[in-house]
Amino acid sequence: MADDKALTPFITAVRRNCNISDAGGSSIFSICGMALRLRDLNKWEQGLPPWAEEDPDRLLGWIDKREQAWDSIAGTVGENQFEPLSLGGKTFDPFDTPGLNRMLAPLGLFYGAGYARSLKPTFFLAEIRETRDIDGIPVMVLGRELARDLLTIPALNQDGAVVFRQEAARLFLWDQMAYLKKSGQRFLSFALRNCGLPDTGRESRITYFESILAAQEPTYLYHETGELRDRVLARETFREIVSQFPHSPVELLVRTVKDLLADTGPCGTLAHIISTGNTAGLGFYAAFQDGLFRPMFPELRMAAEKFVSDRDWAGIEQAKAKGFHTAKAYAHDLLALFQEGRDNGDMDRAGASINERLVRPLTDGQREAGT
Repeated sequence: MADDKALTPFITAVRRNCNISDAGGSSIFSICGMALRLRDLNKWEQGLPPWAEEDPDRLLGWIDKREQAWDSIAGTVGENQFEPLSLGGKTFDPFDTPGLNRMLAPLGLFYGAGYARSLKPTFFLAEIRETRDIDGIPVMVLGRELARDLLTIPALNQDGAVVFRQEAARLFLWDQMAYLKKSGQRFLSFALRNCGLPDTGRESRITYFESILAAQEPTYLYHETGELRDRVLARETFREIVSQFPHSPVELLVRTVKDLLADTGPCGTLAHIISTGNTAGLGFYAAFQDGLFRPMFPELRMAAEKFVSDRDWAGIEQAKAKGFHTAKAYAHDLLALFQEGRDNGDMDRAGASINERLVRPLTDGQREAGT
């Protein structure tokens, strides 16, 4: 394992870039969303388990210091003016992940960098716990994180590989369970019972948390492999749409479509859940449906509700097929409207059309469902 002291300047620079990103990007979150991300960041810094609750006064003091640091950065550093990273006598752009990971791999470390929702830059550095392979796609399983920003991302794909961040996944999964809406609770209870929990209370969740994470881990991994293998919505076009409409309903729509294609495609999440008979994974998948995903893919929860009674995977397979058909239709319409705007040189009009024709019916569906 790498010598942290020898790497201290590099780790410090990565953490500095994390703070620069957070200082410039914290405004994209709601008050509740920001509070949750700050709590996760604090738990990481303090080395606390996901279910631990920091003393309120200490947490508020930590948040105040962090916000003061962000204010100081905002006053001295331009937005997204990130530090170059020096490693092994070479200097790298902070987004040069292939170059940096060629240097870090022999040290047992992995570096992640990219743009997340609303084009917020994100960075992390973690120890490599193991490497795997899923149908020819390399998988990096990461352990202790040495640097991270506000975003608690359990898994991602980078440079053709799937990356599973165990520390982030633990926080993310606990938060999903802790803040789950009422409509998903029955599916969560089903999932937890199929993980072997004697009951669904807090103490049982803590005791059996590793079993819960083990049941959910394939969902994180196969979502990413499904995304890498998707050919309906090209990654280049996806990124172009997101860059054109960041932090908007259009971005939310295109991300939901991309996610649904990954999950319902032939190599994605639901295909793996069905093929392995992962009943707990199915329960978690149904429980955690949220946002535009629910009105876009209502068949899943209906099929999962029936599955609880009859354990018939054929119904889930039919729902998956319907979801894939729906996702392809949305992708077709989205791409047509986007291309029309590009051809006419009027992206504002394209955004308005996408919002009116595709997003609004889904948000109306959210309200009708009470979500």
